[in-house]
Amino acid sequence: MKVLLLNGSPHISGCTATALQEMIAVFEREGVETELVQVGSQNIRGCIACRSCSRTGKCVFDDLVNEVAPKFEDADGLVVGSPVYYGSPNGTTLAFMDRLFYSTSFTKHMKVGAAVVSCRRGGNTASFDVLNKYFTISGMPVASSTYWNQVHGFTAEDVKKDLEGLQTMRNLAANMTFLMRAIADAKEKYGLPEIDRAFFTSFPDGK
Repeated sequence: MKVLLLNGSPHISGCTATALQEMIAVFEREGVETELVQVGSQNIRGCIACRSCSRTGKCVFDDLVNEVAPKFEDADGLVVGSPVYYGSPNGTTLAFMDRLFYSTSFTKHMKVGAAVVSCRRGGNTASFDVLNKYFTISGMPVASSTYWNQVHGFTAEDVKKDLEGLQTMRNLAANMTFLMRAIADAKEKYGLPEIDRAFFTSFPDGK
């Protein structure tokens, strides 16, 4: 089992990183391989809808997105962590996720996804909802915990005092590990569910 974790915060050792490290400790204890990629401190621009990726198989902007894509393909699960900016994941995280999901043609079906958000006070559940949509429209089961996947604090030291938040991270990692293993077992026994892609509603006739 392998989990890829993305830190969308510009702070390498900040609040979001503290939450993700709590998960990593559980994954490692369970024998799950992990890789943490620092996204938030990179210069990541948004998608320009050029559709070059449909021809070349990679994003036209050759940056961290193209570097992470094969790691995502190889992973059994993806954890995306972001701080809350104005009630939403920060712009770098969203730009990265838009391009990563849109430019990659490999199937994400039954890879397990988990969103993690950090905030001082508010905006956490709205940000959580935004990140989960990447998973749900890609056929990725979403891992849950014992509360919303969030931690509170203005600094990493604050987050370390959020004992329930850290507990939520540990439970999330444990549940995610179980779900990945269960899917792997079911895949071997039953195969993956068949996907129907016969229809694409776009109303090109204007009706």
